[in-house]
Amino acid sequence: MTEHLGTVLLTERLRLRPPEPSDLDFTLDMYSRPEVVRYIGTGQVQSTRDEALQRLARYRSQFGPVTGVWLIERRDDAAPLGFALMKPIPFSEGVTAEQSDFEIGWHLHPGAWGSGFASESAQALVDHARAGGLQRLVAVTNPANATSQAVARRLGMTYQGATDRYYNTTCELFTLEL
Repeated sequence: MTEHLGTVLLTERLRLRPPEPSDLDFTLDMYSRPEVVRYIGTGQVQSTRDEALQRLARYRSQFGPVTGVWLIERRDDAAPLGFALMKPIPFSEGVTAEQSDFEIGWHLHPGAWGSGFASESAQALVDHARAGGLQRLVAVTNPANATSQAVARRLGMTYQGATDRYYNTTCELFTLEL
């Protein structure tokens, strides 16, 4: 029996669902591409099945009542397109906060770029966050990642400037009050 950790979200073209171990090959293919990971974390590609399995386990561990990391797939043929995330964002060392901030983000396979899938899946997460009672979402991007910044703006997020509040690095910060 397959364990389902979180809510499945549907849009006109997409299904967002918890990732499964059967998504290993797609995960390895996607995150082994330099063009995908260049703006994610340290920018290091994953090159082994074990690294992809660890990523899937980490993604599956992110599910909470509203939060998670979902695999994005087309509804018509179940072709995997990428991942969408909404989770507590880690603060940088030395930053104290009274409550968690919740990050929204998207990682898409190059074959899915330019089709509006990032905006469509992210809007599904915004709607899910609002329905789940979250008050605010943040998106952080690498300063050079103009494409993700454009997605944040399409979601109606407000650009707040550069910040070092998260991930122990300088990011461009966008916020959305729900």
